[in-house]
Order: sequence, then structure tokens, then C-alpha cells
Amino acid sequence: MIKIVGNTEIKAKHKASCHCGAVELELDLPDGIVDPRRCDCSMCRRRGAIVASVPLSGVRIIKGHEVLKLYQFNTYTARHYFCSNCGIYTHHQRRSNPEQYGYNVACLEGVNPFDIENVPTNDGVHHPADRHA
Repeated sequence: MIKIVGNTEIKAKHKASCHCGAVELELDLPDGIVDPRRCDCSMCRRRGAIVASVPLSGVRIIKGHEVLKLYQFNTYTARHYFCSNCGIYTHHQRRSNPEQYGYNVACLEGVNPFDIENVPTNDGVHHPADRHA
């Protein structure tokens, strides 16, 4: 199945990579980019990525597992992965649904995230899983 997002074709299996190419992922996107969004939590504000989600089984690391680094904070539920060479965030295991990965839409080969119109922003500042004093 092929879906069109903006002017880009999204195939069921799609390659994603960091900037330097050390990390490559294969994503299973049978319905294309589903529910692209931004988040305003402290991490997402700083990285500025548009993310979409897939089941955990929908991401396969095909290259660079050894250069991926893990970053966690606050509740330590989400697991954020980035390339230790170029610093690009590639994907994360979500805190709101740990059975899914969020992935950086800009890492998809041939996709320009600026072509995606009306990307909503989720309220990550007041996330129900956060610890509040």
C-alpha cells in the first residue's frame, strides 16, 4: 500500500536514518504517517520534531544499534534514542503508550516534515503521567 503525504509517497516499509547515516531504521507504515504531532514537554520543545507512532513491532534497527544512545528523564517511562555521532533523535518508546514507538518524521527517507500541514501540538507540560509536587 502507498499513501501520499504532501507530495511524498509513503510505502508500507520505509527507511529512516539519522543525519550522518550511522543509524538506519525500517518502519512498518502500512497506513502512512498516522497522527503526526508535536509536543510541548521540555524535551520535545527543545528538539522540535514532528513525531508519529507505530507499534513496537513496527520499528526495526537495521544499522547502528551500537551508536544509539538512550536518554530518560522525569518518570523514566519514555525511552528516547538518538545517534551518538550526529545527535539526531530517531525514535522513542512512548510514556503515554509504552507499546508504541514515536518516531521522528524528519528521519523518513524522502519526507520533508514541512510539507505536512496543520500539525497539532499535544500538551506534554501537563502530561497525566508526570510527577507533580
